[in-house]
Amino acid sequence: MRTVLLIGIGAGDPGHVTQQAVAALQRFDVLFVVTKNAADELVALRRQVVDTHRAPGRSYRTVELADPPRPWRDAPDYRAAVDRWRQQRTDLWGAAIAQHLGEDETGAFLVWGDPSLYESTLAVVDEVAARGEVAFTHEVVPGVSSVHALTARHRIPLNRVGRAVQIMPARLLAGGMPDGVDDVVVMLDAGATFATIPADGIDIYWGAYLGTPDELLRSGPLAEVAPQIVRDRDAAKARKGWMFDIYLLRRR
Repeated sequence: MRTVLLIGIGAGDPGHVTQQAVAALQRFDVLFVVTKNAADELVALRRQVVDTHRAPGRSYRTVELADPPRPWRDAPDYRAAVDRWRQQRTDLWGAAIAQHLGEDETGAFLVWGDPSLYESTLAVVDEVAARGEVAFTHEVVPGVSSVHALTARHRIPLNRVGRAVQIMPARLLAGGMPDGVDDVVVMLDAGATFATIPADGIDIYWGAYLGTPDELLRSGPLAEVAPQIVRDRDAAKARKGWMFDIYLLRRR
């Protein structure tokens, strides 16, 4: 039976990889690498994780999967656009597993952060399996999420005593902080949404490229530091061609 591993590799530092993930990195015969425009560095970082932790002499094959374009940021129907994109991914990945993974071989996807937190890899692999066109079993190896990397780097707890924490994509922040929640972690922000909401009484803890040599950190009252974060984001994205950032908004 074919096996597919989804291995959480942390937010960018090879030291984020758990012992369970290190063991999984020894097992695969085929590494499936999803390539995206202007993000060759992300592929290189994945290879660095493998080179750091995989035992010398253990060869493997690499299969690159060109990621379909992501049109939903400007699509009138967000959900339909995401569904079409996932369908395209499912078609591509299913064909690659059938073609490149032998009956008794193990393949792997290396997933940033944790495979179960705002990450589509697991959902796509589940859909490939549900189709039944290629038989395989799959396993999920948890990783250090960007949420915990962020709070660790800022030396703050994620929660406060007796209070809830909400984790959400930036598109749900457009109307401001949700009612009844004082601590909000925001992910998948393509447009610095934090700079567009009412800022009175709110602190921000922001990080980009966490765990990498290009790591950026900013914190303070949102009204004061938001303009600088926007400048940092724009400059870094222009320099690198891609942006991974995350932030915690906290009512005082």
